[in-house]
Amino acid sequence: MISLNRSSFLNKTGISGFRSPSSGAVLRRRPASVRVVALGTNGRAGERNAAILVENRLKEMREGSSAIADVESEPTVGGEVQDEYGEDAATEEFVTPWCLSVASGYSLLRDPHHNKGLAFNEKERDAHFLRGLLPPTVASHELQVSTQRLDPSTPFTWLCGFLFYCIVPTYCYYHSTPQVKKMMHNIRQYQLPLQKYMAMMDLQERNERLFYKLLIENVEELLPIVYTPTVGEACQKYGSIFMRPQGLFISLKEKGKIREVLRNWPEKNIQVIVVTDGERILGLGDLGCQGMGIPVGKLSLYTALGGVRPSSCLPITIDVGTNNETLLNDEFYIGLRQRRATGQEYAELLDEFMTAVKQNYGEKVLIQFEDFANHNAFDLLAKYGTTHLVFNDDIQGTASVVLAGLVAAQNLVGGTLADHRFLFLGAGEAGTGIAELIALEISKQTNAPLEETRKKIWLVDSKGLIVSSRKESLQHFKKPWAHEHEPINELVDAIKAIKPTVLIGTSGVGRTFTKEVVEAMASINEKPIILALSNPTSQSECTAKEAYTWSQGRAIFASGSPFPPVEYEGKLFVPGQANNAYIFPGLGLGLIMSGAIRVHDDMLLAASEALAAQVSKENFAKGLIFPPFTNIRKISAHIAAKVAAKAYELGLATRLPQPKDLVKHAESCMYSPVYRSYR
Repeated sequence: MISLNRSSFLNKTGISGFRSPSSGAVLRRRPASVRVVALGTNGRAGERNAAILVENRLKEMREGSSAIADVESEPTVGGEVQDEYGEDAATEEFVTPWCLSVASGYSLLRDPHHNKGLAFNEKERDAHFLRGLLPPTVASHELQVSTQRLDPSTPFTWLCGFLFYCIVPTYCYYHSTPQVKKMMHNIRQYQLPLQKYMAMMDLQERNERLFYKLLIENVEELLPIVYTPTVGEACQKYGSIFMRPQGLFISLKEKGKIREVLRNWPEKNIQVIVVTDGERILGLGDLGCQGMGIPVGKLSLYTALGGVRPSSCLPITIDVGTNNETLLNDEFYIGLRQRRATGQEYAELLDEFMTAVKQNYGEKVLIQFEDFANHNAFDLLAKYGTTHLVFNDDIQGTASVVLAGLVAAQNLVGGTLADHRFLFLGAGEAGTGIAELIALEISKQTNAPLEETRKKIWLVDSKGLIVSSRKESLQHFKKPWAHEHEPINELVDAIKAIKPTVLIGTSGVGRTFTKEVVEAMASINEKPIILALSNPTSQSECTAKEAYTWSQGRAIFASGSPFPPVEYEGKLFVPGQANNAYIFPGLGLGLIMSGAIRVHDDMLLAASEALAAQVSKENFAKGLIFPPFTNIRKISAHIAAKVAAKAYELGLATRLPQPKDLVKHAESCMYSPVYRSYR
């Protein structure tokens, strides 16, 4: 905002180097200073609406004349401006007294005139409420220039072209159907998925509603761009493509003041937080601070697929260092350059974070843990599951979507879940989480004890089949799956011994379902169920083509990342995708609209059953065990309704009374990206 507090044209005198019409004399500028003051909304220095107060005066003297254009007795503005933000000296020829207000914090980082990005030092970050809005690293101006240099082959050059030719020209036409189609046409011109990802992220910054309209109307095409598998590459290169803050970075530097950092986020009514510490990003390992792409991507799906308002979503990365030597030696790495904190130091930071979140946003804010390593994921879920509304998508979300696929698959193979034997390759968060939910569902269906239903499920880890003789050396979350059996080292030998009807891959290691493995499954089962769930695509245990070809077209196949249709002996097979995006958006909406205060296992079972019920006969005819994503908003509404109903049934809902039609209520609660009319 610019407010003129004194006229420039006093006594009809000319300005700054221009001749006065009346005297012919030339007025000259004199240097002045710039003073930066933080002004609070409540009278205290340093609150949200901090301002840069530029005070100046003009005191010019005509050459060869005693006439003076007197304005104030304060210093003047001129070419030698001292700037708290390190800008170049002012070069304007015309100087007018004004008071210029520039918001601090989040808005400052979006002000191209004052923003320095990662070059803000520690003192400036504290003074101007930038703590947490930027990654921990402080970059020099020279390093920023090196990062931003354009090369014809880089995504940056393509992005600049996109902004110039696509974004700017369409401002006048947003949301008319032809222009939405034109925007998609422009995005499709990019050859590399990362280029499309960056273009979509920039669109989200520039026009949020158009971003979500595009994503909702083209979900099957854009889902692999804004999330897996492309988001994995984006995280790997996050230090190079980082442009604007899209969430909060909470590092060890912020220990003791996390609640203050949360207050730096501009939105106050937060309902969903997705948080990661970056230690196990997809199947890519420890990416440290660069894991921020995961919370950002997940929350965009909460909005597009589940209808959760974007303003109520907050992505957070907790930076405790990284053990990735490549990142530690990378000059462009944006996180803490230290080995990961562990033990008490780690636990204290997480505990402060969880406490601050509840204090800031209340009891009903949903906290989704994402891509934490096994040794922390289970402990965090167990510790805070009884005190906070928490959910781990890697453990619980994956389990729920896979269970839904298995329930739906019974329409293709016949029988019930209790009739099957399950073999997992991978015994981490996803593997043990899926196994536990399958055991719970079988126990619910048969009234058998959980300990008995677990015996139908076998797990193979990096050391072979998990058996009772290994129990003493196993991590606690693997011990329930240590059954009596002789040790087996190889997966194919385990298949021959256990004779599973379902093979599930959660290993994070690509191409481990070899031809020999798939053929062994096909030799035992008429219709083997093979789920290669590891992400991204490069880490998938096998491809759809391999599964269908090696099983002679008999496999019921689904994967974590998308694969194209496969033609085998004249028949077209459409592989399903066991994507967590089927579950967590609807689950989150159901928790929010019911005002739930805790997540219960029965809610996950309800979500699985609701998803399985959405698979149609037409889908089964194509061999699909998941419905198409084109109907995802409808699917999410049904999942939300079932989750909310279970919350009311368990007495965990706080929004009373319970709506009569929960599906219609869910649909009415969904965010819509249509434009508003402005007066």
